[in-house]
Amino acid sequence: MADAKREIERKYESDDSGLPDLTGVGGVAAVLDKGLVELDAVYYDTADERLTAASLTLRRRTGGSDAGWHLKFPVAPGVRDEIRAPLSDSIPEEIAALVRSRVRDRVLAPLVRLRSARDVRHLVDAEGTLLAEASVDTVTAARSTGEGGAAQWTEIEVELADGGDPAFLDQVEKRLRKAGVRPSASPSKLARALEQTRPGRHGKKPRPARPTTAGDHVLAYLRAQRDVLVELDPAVRRDIPDSVHRMRVATRRARSTLRTFRNVLDRTVTDPVAAELKWLAGELGVDRDQEVLAERLTTALDALPPALVTGPVAERLASWAEIRRGGAHAHLTGVLDSRRYLTLLDTLDTLLTGPPLRKAAGKKPGKVLDKAVRKDLAKLSALVEQALELPPGEDRDHALHEARKKAKRTRYAAEAVTDALGTPAASLTKSMKSLTTLLGEHQDSVMARHTLRELSAVAHATGEDTFTYGLLYGREEAGAARTEAELPARWKKIRSGADG
Repeated sequence: MADAKREIERKYESDDSGLPDLTGVGGVAAVLDKGLVELDAVYYDTADERLTAASLTLRRRTGGSDAGWHLKFPVAPGVRDEIRAPLSDSIPEEIAALVRSRVRDRVLAPLVRLRSARDVRHLVDAEGTLLAEASVDTVTAARSTGEGGAAQWTEIEVELADGGDPAFLDQVEKRLRKAGVRPSASPSKLARALEQTRPGRHGKKPRPARPTTAGDHVLAYLRAQRDVLVELDPAVRRDIPDSVHRMRVATRRARSTLRTFRNVLDRTVTDPVAAELKWLAGELGVDRDQEVLAERLTTALDALPPALVTGPVAERLASWAEIRRGGAHAHLTGVLDSRRYLTLLDTLDTLLTGPPLRKAAGKKPGKVLDKAVRKDLAKLSALVEQALELPPGEDRDHALHEARKKAKRTRYAAEAVTDALGTPAASLTKSMKSLTTLLGEHQDSVMARHTLRELSAVAHATGEDTFTYGLLYGREEAGAARTEAELPARWKKIRSGADG
């Protein structure tokens, strides 16, 4: 089984002088010599180096105390999450799954081999507690294909101990700089190896041109959402908090972009893609909606005075949440492994590479994009007005839910064109966020009441007291009524701002 570790480290250039004395730095009482370790690592990637382009590293390493497969995800400068799996001849499935959104049907093959002679030092405090591991690595790198040249260099690496304060590394760096040691110009050994062993000459990648046309702005926003989908895939598989929500939002943003800007992109090409994005958002919602609902009900129950909680309500709610959530996450992992999902990612790539642009796409963004956003806003207005005319009940609940979905689409449309349209689009984005929050609270109440009825029915069938379920239901109902009462004034203010 794979396990995860947060790695916080810094790398420095090194010469023959080796590691300066770090005794006394940040509470370092002693620098312990742990000897020389021989490490041999083979880094894997696709032929077009998809992992490298995303700053991901996948290696099979022997030697040292952590031999095995290591997959590293960037978190922040000098910070990476390392996923480890036991040593084996082939890439473990749990590791392969975490890069599937990038690799897809490409083959992962050996790219570079790095052999390192690591001279290790432990920096410990007065009680012998490890503060950090410092090492001087003499590295030899060569392409696994035999192409390109070989490279050799020496570097200093300082890795913070588990649970350590990152500020300690600042103190170490200050001492190193005083000794003439400078940070490495490369973010990792792999990056340096690739640069120094790459066959032929390669200039720096050109910076993307700033969007100028209506089509440029729409495609830039759509490309950003595609990138978020791919980047969050491993986090969703690892069940990282909030990852499902963020991935679902990116999916909805991408779909909204295709549906709103049909004056820019040919809908005969994009409608099938939008339909697949709707499918993915729905699958992501199975897990996310369950998570939100469970948190809402648990919070409401915890807020009740103990005297008002009768029967095993907390236990039943926890059991319901765990069963539903466990099944939802397992299902979602299967979705991310499906051919349908991977095909969708490929389709998005193809669409962005050769976009089906309409004539308006080549025009200046102002009128073209503003017209599309205002069209969404007009549809939203009709839905809100319709909902406000209905009496409280299921029909109004449904109408408000439809208005909420349209408000989200309008929000994403305004967000997509903010760079092009400036303050008006930014203001509309803010207004739509306020409206979706209000309507979202109402819809969450609708779903909470539905769930409370189900739980109450089960509790009643087993002879349990259902008083607390009824109390929670009543509070949800009252909250929804307050939201509905607030909506007319909120909507009037939004319309006034949009019209102005």
